[in-house]
Order: sequence, then C-alpha cells, then structure tokens
Amino acid sequence: MVRIIYVEHGGAEHEVNAEPGVSLMEAAVKNGVAAIEGECGGACACATCHVFIPAEWQAITGTITDDERDMLEFGVDVDDRSRLSCQIRITAEMDGITVLTPRSQR
Repeated sequence: MVRIIYVEHGGAEHEVNAEPGVSLMEAAVKNGVAAIEGECGGACACATCHVFIPAEWQAITGTITDDERDMLEFGVDVDDRSRLSCQIRITAEMDGITVLTPRSQR
C-alpha cells in the first residue's frame, strides 16, 4: 500500500492507503476525500479532481499532458503545481506524497 496525504484548502488532512496503479482521484473518492469530486470518473473530461502537486513530488508524478492542460482551463486557482488527479497513477515511489486541494472544484 502507498500512503497518500490529501490536504484540503482549509488545512484538514486525510491520510489514505491506496494500491499502486489506481489514480490519485480514485483513491480520494474511494476514501471519502470530499474535496476531490471526480465527476467524469477519470476520463479527463472535467476539472473536478484538480489538485496541487508540491514541487518536491512533481518529478515522480510525471509530466502533464496537453489534454490535461486544456481541461485545467476550467479549474479554480490553477497554477504551476496544478494537475488532474485522475491522470496520475499511484506508484510505490509516491509513498508519503502530500496532495493539496484547491478552495473549490467549481
């Protein structure tokens, strides 16, 4: 299992254990992290799973795709740390990652 720490905009933390191979969005939704909605179910067709990946984890989470970048145009407070959590597959190297959520998904 891989330990993921989701930190809401207001500071509340949710520690989740997830299997490698699932997305950060799937792990959040399955474990009741309400700050990540994931309305499209992981199809990269909405921006309701927008998260911020801290700089120290960006190399491990991979490179943003053009489709993901386009969809983030619909996100709230998008910046250089922004990613769609449905597009990041959990790996063993992500153990202990901190994922930050925006103030709103809409």
